Amino acid sequence: MEARAYLRGARIAPRKVQIVLDLIRNKPCDLALATLRHTPKAASEPVAKLLKSAMANAENNHNMSKNDLYVAECFVTPGTIMKRIMPRAQGRAFRIYKRTSHITIVVKEKE
Repeated sequence: MEARAYLRGARIAPRKVQIVLDLIRNKPCDLALATLRHTPKAASEPVAKLLKSAMANAENNHNMSKNDLYVAECFVTPGTIMKRIMPRAQGRAFRIYKRTSHITIVVKEKE
């Protein structure tokens, strides 16, 4: 039995989210939340919120024990890319890519 939570279109680049997800993979949920709370990365706040959502889904929808949960899977995939223009010298224009992420967290119960 597993519980999932998704965050679609988060306005942070997937490379930055991947660093944070590597810290919490295969850890108990309470330890993962503590790790996220003390990690000075921009991605740690939305990931912590998503982990709390996955834990709530497990507890309320699947009747799992909150104390036995661990992060079974967590991954990020690239979302849509917003393309913007940056004015440069002599009338040129450079492209700026504002990347988005789709984040997924799966929690399971320890056996």
